[in-house]
Amino acid sequence: MTTNFDLIIVGAGALGTFHAYHAAKRGQRVLLLEKDSRPVGSTVRNFGQVVPSGLSGRWFDYGRRSLEIYREIQAQTDITVRQNGSIYIASNEAELNLVNELFDRRLKDGYPCELLFPTQILSRYPALNPDYVLGGVFFPDEVSVEPDRMIYRLIDFIVEKYGVTYRPNATVIECQSAMGRAAVTLAGDDYYEAERVLICSGYEFRLLYPDLFANSGLIVSKLQMMQTVPMPKVKLRGNILTGLTIRRYEAFAECPSYANLTTATAAQPAHLTELKKWGIHILFKQATDGSFIIGDSHEYAPANQIDDLGFDTNDAINALIIKEAKRIVTFPVGKISRTWAGFYAQTPDDIFKYDIDDHIQIITGIGGKGMTSAAGYAEEGSGF
Repeated sequence: MTTNFDLIIVGAGALGTFHAYHAAKRGQRVLLLEKDSRPVGSTVRNFGQVVPSGLSGRWFDYGRRSLEIYREIQAQTDITVRQNGSIYIASNEAELNLVNELFDRRLKDGYPCELLFPTQILSRYPALNPDYVLGGVFFPDEVSVEPDRMIYRLIDFIVEKYGVTYRPNATVIECQSAMGRAAVTLAGDDYYEAERVLICSGYEFRLLYPDLFANSGLIVSKLQMMQTVPMPKVKLRGNILTGLTIRRYEAFAECPSYANLTTATAAQPAHLTELKKWGIHILFKQATDGSFIIGDSHEYAPANQIDDLGFDTNDAINALIIKEAKRIVTFPVGKISRTWAGFYAQTPDDIFKYDIDDHIQIITGIGGKGMTSAAGYAEEGSGF
């Protein structure tokens, strides 16, 4: 089978699908290919938090634009966008200093934000433990999505509204260019041509250009997450980010007092060293059924050693996450209904973008920024 397109995109996660959205919106004929029966990778194994506030540089700008794009699409069809804002909660003076400094920075950026005292935070979020809350900064424009539904609804939308051709169960095993065009061959020998091919294959490094990926410097991060049973009587809306997140996110790392941040303070738990060992910081996001997604941890391996990470979950890591979560909230976080491991590709160079030639390009390694910034980033890059 040979069908002509302007653009073929390999990989239907957030990065690939938003590239398809922007290209089709510009009038291009787009084919979106997904190797699995539906996207099951990084895009669906996360919190669904869209939080530009935690990013810096151009990724903050992409995130701001992404918020607009999410709202534009939500106004046309329900892709599960909910605007309940984000709050970063400081648990000690060092974290509070960073909260104040980020507030000042975002005010200068013209990005809506509000500095909150403990009484204000506890009034808005009564499920928080008063002993944990020293202050916080709130970003009202930020949104949440349901990661197990958003991408599927987005794909349905771009197929129906913009005529994108979508093929799941379509594993691309070869990609090449000749005579000013590019072509992909699928397992089963289906064959498609286009002016350009964009490969947004996430952490799948073995099917196409494995030698290139093995020497790319890309790293795969494994994250452990869990979800509680539904707790509809507990109200903790929006994106809840805590003290360990303040110590981790790049926006805070650019603040003046970050260099003075210490990890051994009386206000921190005795098991902080163990938390740092596993890259744990605590986030909460309440799903529409009242359950809470809680996490996460970070383990790393080079692109050519992803199997070293394993696909199991470590009970000891989950126990550390729950122990810290119990310091922060008053509801029973130990009532877990499911746990899972998520994976995403990242690079020290901010994102991996590589031109095979004038007609084939690879974009992956967006890291943990995908749900927040992919929509804005893809708008700029969909016309390579």
